[in-house]
Amino acid sequence: MQLGAVADDITGATDLCLMLSRGGLRVVQVMGVPDGEFPEADAVVVALKSRSIPAADAVAQSVAAARALRAAGAGQVLFKYCSTFDSTDQGNIGPVTAALMQDMGSDLTIACPSFPAVGRTTYLGHLFVQGMLLSDSPLKDHPLNPMRDANLVRVLQRQTDLPVGLVPIGVIRQGEPAIRVAFAAHRAEGKRIVIVDTLEDDDLRVIGAACSDMPLVTGGSGIALGLAANVIESGQVAHRAAPRTMAAPAGRSVVLAGSCSVATHAQIAAAKAAGMPALALEVEALATGQQTADSLAAWVIAQPKDAIPLLYSSADPETLAAVQARFGQHEAGVMVEQTLAAVARRLAGAGFARFIVAGGETSGAVVAALGVTMLEIGPEIAPGVPWTRSLGTRSIGAGGLGGPDLALALKSGNFGAADFFISAWSLLEPSVA
Repeated sequence: MQLGAVADDITGATDLCLMLSRGGLRVVQVMGVPDGEFPEADAVVVALKSRSIPAADAVAQSVAAARALRAAGAGQVLFKYCSTFDSTDQGNIGPVTAALMQDMGSDLTIACPSFPAVGRTTYLGHLFVQGMLLSDSPLKDHPLNPMRDANLVRVLQRQTDLPVGLVPIGVIRQGEPAIRVAFAAHRAEGKRIVIVDTLEDDDLRVIGAACSDMPLVTGGSGIALGLAANVIESGQVAHRAAPRTMAAPAGRSVVLAGSCSVATHAQIAAAKAAGMPALALEVEALATGQQTADSLAAWVIAQPKDAIPLLYSSADPETLAAVQARFGQHEAGVMVEQTLAAVARRLAGAGFARFIVAGGETSGAVVAALGVTMLEIGPEIAPGVPWTRSLGTRSIGAGGLGGPDLALALKSGNFGAADFFISAWSLLEPSVA
C-alpha cells in the first residue's frame, strides 16, 4: 500500500476510489477498519460514516483508521470529506483534521475540497458550486449540514483552534515551487492548515505534487488526481488502466433513492418519465405503519422481472422542512435510511443483485445492511460515481444472506446527470454466474 485514505462517508469513499483508479492505481474500498489485514492494493480507502456524528466519535474513528493504514505501510494519508465541505461550526472537518495532525506529527496540511469536474471550485478561499457561492447554492438548505458561509477560511477557523491560512490562485498558477514556498511561509507564520484555491484539474495536479512530502492531506476526491500521480511517478507501482465496463452478477436490478438533493430530484423525474415503476416513501406512512420494509420490498418484487423499480424518498425543501419539524430532523432521516436498508436486505434475499443507491447516509445504511465489507472499483458512470462489485460480504445472522455477490452504484445525492438512473446500467456486462 502506497496511499491510505479515511473517508467520512460511503459515497465519498467510492468517489475517491474512482479518482485514484482513474489515476492508474489498484484501489480497494474497505467498510470500516478491517478485523484482519488490509487487502493487497496500491491504495486503500477506509469508508466511515462519520460526517454528521458527534465530533468526538468522528475523531476516534478517523484516528483509528489512519493508524491502521499507516501500520499497513501507507506513506501518506488523505482525510477525504465532501467537495461542498459539509460540516457545522462544531465540526467534523476541523476536529478530525487537528486530531490526525497531532497523531501523525504533521505541522502543516492543506484543505482542498475542490472538484472542478462536478462544479466545485475555490477562489480566494470561497467555495463555489456550479458557479454559485456555496451560500447561494441549494447546499445552503442541506438537511443535515446547511452551508450558509462560502468563505472556507472562516468556516474552518470556527471549527478548530489551529490557525488557518490561504494559498490563492495566483500562487497556484505559478507552479509547484511557488506553492512550496507559500507552504513554508505559512508554516513560519504559525499557520497549520491552508485552504488552496483550485479552478481546474491542472491546479489539483500541481497542488498534489507540492504535497508529496506531507504525511497528511485533507480534501475532496479531486486532490486524488495529484496524489495518484505522485505514486505513479515515484516508480513504485505500474500504471493500471481504469476499467470501462464491469462483469455484473446475475440477478434483478433496483434503484433506492434517499437523497433530497436537486440532482436526485431531477433523476427521479427522468426515471419516472422514462416509464420506470416508481413508489415514494412517506415518513408519516412509515411512522404509522402504513408503509413497512416488508410492504415496500413486496411492491418491488412484484414489478415485472425485466423492469427496474425505483423506490424513493426525496421531498422538496418545503415538504422536508415540515416533515422534520413534525418528526425531528435526525429521526426522519434515520427512519428513511433504515427502511431502505431493510428493503435492500430483503431484496438481496429475493434475487436482486444490482443496486443503485442515491444519498450518502442511505448508501451507508444499505451497505451495512447487506453486509458488504470491501468493494472492487469498476467503470465510471458519471464524475464521482463508479460501479462497484462486492469483494466480501458478511452473513447477516442466522438464515442471513450468506455473502451475496452484488453490483453497487453508490451515488452522492448531488452527483450525476438527469438520466443517471436510466443510463448507468449500460456499463454492466451481460449477467455472469
